[in-house]
Amino acid sequence: MTEIRPRRSVLYMPGSNARALEKAREIAADALILDLEDAVAPDAKAMARDQVCAAIKAGGYGRRELVIRVNGTDTPWFEADLAAASEAKPDAILIPKVSSPETLQRIGNQLTGLWADPAIKVWAMIETPLAILDAERIARAAHVPATRLACFVLGTNDLAKETRARFVPGRAPMLPWLTTAILAARAHGIDVVDGVYNDLKDEAGFIAECEQGRDLGFDGKTLIHPAQVAPANAIFAPDESELTRAKAIIAAFQQPENADKGAIQLDGRMVERLHAEMAKRVVALADAIAA
Repeated sequence: MTEIRPRRSVLYMPGSNARALEKAREIAADALILDLEDAVAPDAKAMARDQVCAAIKAGGYGRRELVIRVNGTDTPWFEADLAAASEAKPDAILIPKVSSPETLQRIGNQLTGLWADPAIKVWAMIETPLAILDAERIARAAHVPATRLACFVLGTNDLAKETRARFVPGRAPMLPWLTTAILAARAHGIDVVDGVYNDLKDEAGFIAECEQGRDLGFDGKTLIHPAQVAPANAIFAPDESELTRAKAIIAAFQQPENADKGAIQLDGRMVERLHAEMAKRVVALADAIAA
């Protein structure tokens, strides 16, 4: 099993807000997206870039995964953003509006030309109709090491804007797009994180959408406020009963009498060896969270 890195809570922080960048060092999010794009006004782009890169170099974020979201490839800020992010050495660089694998290949070549640390990964925003239609080919780019692709991030606000779909409880208009992105990511071994929930006052709605995202198969959720971190962390983590059950399944298949069996009966239920593999991931995720 490949190493698991929890991405239950992925919090956007505006790169132009020095106080927010400082406060983020104490927020219990699994990952922080230090944003140079949507959260930053055009006249503050250069300042935000310098501020974000300085914050990453200064450190103090513990084991939180640090991601810089650069401006789009078609903007006047992209080249400087990519060069500065490469030099700052975050854990990953998030690319907006990735609609084809060719975009990832081109960015991979640029990072190679910048002598970017090989440990820096690329995350891709999936937020256009073309990205959904081509999600499988985009995810397949992860097999090309130069692309560095490690994660999809759903941009549900942009998808709503581009398609005119409405935000409704249960997200029925978006479910085909969400599941398409999840299938593509899983087919090619990358993580996938759900889009944001916009109504900060609607805690029940946020919790319901986190639970829906977890049940669909997302690894976690992107967030717009620190108050959303704790619920997301709890919902996207294995609960005590799930962890106990997983450990029992693993232990049962480790018994000598079950070594050659493809399926066994445990507590009155039929359990297959594939459930043991699923259980191992549950335990590994819990261990990674505890660490």
